[in-house]
Amino acid sequence: MRYAYGITALLLLSGSAFALADGSPTPAGGLVPVPGSIAMVQSGVAPRGAPDSFADLVEQLQPAVVNIATKQKVQVATSFNPFTGERRPVTQEQQSGGSGFIISADGYIITNNHVIAGGPSGDAVDKVTVTLFSGKEYTAKIIGRDPTSDVALIKIDATNLPFVEMESSKKSRVGDWVIAIGNPLGLNSSVTAGIISALQRNIGAGGAYDRFIQTDTAINPGNSGGPLFNLQGKVVGINNRLISPVGANIGVGFAIPAEEAMPVIESLKAGNRPERGYLGIGIQPVGEDLADALGLEKNRGEFVNRIVPGEAAEKAGLKEGDIVLKVNGRDVTPDETLSYIVANVKPGTKIPVDILREGKPMKLTATVGTRPTEEKIAQSNFDPDENKDFKEEGDSAATKLLRDTLGISVIPLDAEIARQLGMSADIKGVVVDVAGSGTGSQAGLRRGDVIVSANYKPTTTPDALSAAVGEAKKANRSAILLGVKRRGAPTQYATVRIDD
Repeated sequence: MRYAYGITALLLLSGSAFALADGSPTPAGGLVPVPGSIAMVQSGVAPRGAPDSFADLVEQLQPAVVNIATKQKVQVATSFNPFTGERRPVTQEQQSGGSGFIISADGYIITNNHVIAGGPSGDAVDKVTVTLFSGKEYTAKIIGRDPTSDVALIKIDATNLPFVEMESSKKSRVGDWVIAIGNPLGLNSSVTAGIISALQRNIGAGGAYDRFIQTDTAINPGNSGGPLFNLQGKVVGINNRLISPVGANIGVGFAIPAEEAMPVIESLKAGNRPERGYLGIGIQPVGEDLADALGLEKNRGEFVNRIVPGEAAEKAGLKEGDIVLKVNGRDVTPDETLSYIVANVKPGTKIPVDILREGKPMKLTATVGTRPTEEKIAQSNFDPDENKDFKEEGDSAATKLLRDTLGISVIPLDAEIARQLGMSADIKGVVVDVAGSGTGSQAGLRRGDVIVSANYKPTTTPDALSAAVGEAKKANRSAILLGVKRRGAPTQYATVRIDD
């Protein structure tokens, strides 16, 4: 009897180990339960296990993943000519690259915007080369770029290409297997596998797209823009970034969720700029100190520290010092930030905004505006003490003329920049963005000066100032008289020599 029991126990133990190892269901339809384990509680749910090999799936997917190489001229310094007083940019050609994947047989390819953006100003690179899995190379055309979501669409002139489909990551679960294919560290068509570590991960970047798939799949420099596949061969994410103290994979990588990228791609393909909601406020979290100072619950709501004139928040009656607790029925928290909630509301939509004002609860209604471009937002955050140099990529004719003749560049003055410069909103003119070292700088112009007139004619746009300079040149004048305003001072006049 003891012998019989021993054999029976041995068979049961070995059978249990086998069932747990290969994920095979027991006759009852679940794993052999271990007392007190989740398997005991949910024994009717069989997990989705990994295949013995990813090879068959990878073989099908690899041809749709491409290598992207770029070239661009980047300003690395400036040269100064002491005889003419001119300052010219010194550029050098830089090469970079990443990954992408084909989404249609006629050559549309998705990648990250930062893969095809070059230089500190984030302009498009000069040349994009796509290399297929077969080794064939194509010069790609940039169809559209969206810096906000870091998504870009490019196209090559080819047909009958292998392609893959995208699928919402909302169907995925933490713990699901995923595969990344890309070109990390210059290694073409490298394949790594792992699991989804988290969904909708907020990494503190702010804005409309601070929600990522976190994965322990190895993602390294060069994987950017490549696909993150589920085991059905669908793209659930676009590999985007990693967090690492050493600059290489340590098992914490992030991908843009497919459902966030798909509407952006459709807009870019149609030639449109993606529209996002915007209130026009500056905010900061309600941290522990601020919560203590105001007697509030920690990490609930966001503090309004700035109101952009003329935008939705001002029209709705929001004021500096308000605490926004809820937007469109959703609580504002570190995970559900105000920026994220509002950016994903269609412009023109009326939404309720619950606030605290001096400790008293209030409910306002705001009509959501359209978020400006990132360049416009950056310009609105105008710091007159910032050191800026010229960027030449994509310069307009007016910008080039002012740079070549006066040695300056200007941007339009709006109400928000005027506020930051300490000027009233009724002042009209253009702001010196880059003072350079040409004749304008020699005449005393500096960053943050507002040019309100040229030879007594109003200059409300860069084109108007450029036209005034052009007229002076045609009249064979060697200088132009500019009306200039500075913080807290009346209009002053500067005579600026015109260079040929």
